[in-house]
Amino acid sequence: MALVVQKYGGSSVADAESIKRVAKRIAAAKRAGDDVVVVVSAMGDTTDDLLDLAKQVSPLPPQREMDILLTAGERISMSLLAMAINNLGVRAKSFTGQQAGVITDAVHGKARIVDVVPTRVRETVEKGQVAIVAGFQGVTESTNDVTTLGRGGSDTTAVALAAGLGADVCEIYTDVDGVFTADPRIVSTARKLDRVSYDEMLELAASGAKVLMLRCVEYGRRYSVPIHVRSSFTNHTGTLVTNEKNEDSDVEQPIIAGVAHDRSEAKITVVGVPDVPGKAARIFQVVGDAGVNIDMIVQNVSVAATGLTDISFTLPALDGTAALTALTERQPDIGFHSLQFDDSIGKLSLVGAGMKSHPGVSAKLFAALADAGINIEMISTSEIRLSVVTRADDLDDAVRAVHTAFELDAEQDEAVVYGGTGR
Repeated sequence: MALVVQKYGGSSVADAESIKRVAKRIAAAKRAGDDVVVVVSAMGDTTDDLLDLAKQVSPLPPQREMDILLTAGERISMSLLAMAINNLGVRAKSFTGQQAGVITDAVHGKARIVDVVPTRVRETVEKGQVAIVAGFQGVTESTNDVTTLGRGGSDTTAVALAAGLGADVCEIYTDVDGVFTADPRIVSTARKLDRVSYDEMLELAASGAKVLMLRCVEYGRRYSVPIHVRSSFTNHTGTLVTNEKNEDSDVEQPIIAGVAHDRSEAKITVVGVPDVPGKAARIFQVVGDAGVNIDMIVQNVSVAATGLTDISFTLPALDGTAALTALTERQPDIGFHSLQFDDSIGKLSLVGAGMKSHPGVSAKLFAALADAGINIEMISTSEIRLSVVTRADDLDDAVRAVHTAFELDAEQDEAVVYGGTGR
């Protein structure tokens, strides 16, 4: 008997029929002898609908009240799913994040899990029942306020619960058959990966691959929770995210795990920065104090005649206004000439643990983009990742060109997005 934590995304529980289909899968796992804990997202577009409703009522709603509102979506899903499972003759009980013991910090809208005390969930499992937990939400230890974990927070809830319960595996059910070498919506010949390491999955998630959220993979790696990505629409084997080696395979690990892309970033260029020690530090201190995370950074060589340089960096496009406002307020102090904002960029990332021991990966990437007529604006690397910034309009063509250049294409189309979202 295994203890399995299953997570179902919004497209898997989008309507009543979908909920009944998921309930049958859960009931089958329970009848097969496994102990099952389920984490569920809000149905379909419920969260977006609630956000739109809030905007109609208030142009700037308090974050605390927004969190209370948005947690309603998962509460609806958990109770309906529990009803459907009970209807199949399997006992099930639903819990909010608070009832399940998900403890978070006090940052409304993007809280982080600081502890999991799943006492009631464990008691339910020990009674032979299925526990259904609302994802995406928790409660602060200090004020007992409800919080939300940000987009994709249900993935993190599931892995955190799996760690807290000592589960054998955390199964993330989505609307694709696993982790692919590229986004199936862009590359129909993308290949499914049977296994991928935590480090590779972290880089893919950080670079825009939406099948798993970054924080969920971080949690999995920290607590050694195997994450099994599967489709709720099929019975295919999916992809296992783990650092455990496949003992049945003697094949050397592939050089490249996949190609990820991201359209959610923008670029700010600080023009005319005095090229003296400490100026760059002050720029990024201002941006950091505004709560903005920076991704890629490029500093030009200073012009000898003026002693000035330009510094460009990428950041989440939604944080652009906050960064621009903060820098503008400190312009007299820092002494730069002007700011430029560009939200028409796209980031492509090549990820693979084999890059560490195989030369020529960079040359092959740049040659593939050149042959496709795609210009590179910025470059960033890590030990197992190589990222470039291009024009947003060129991003799809860039992904396909690089995917083909590194011989990642399957012989026939096998990448299917059953629910239409890739999550």
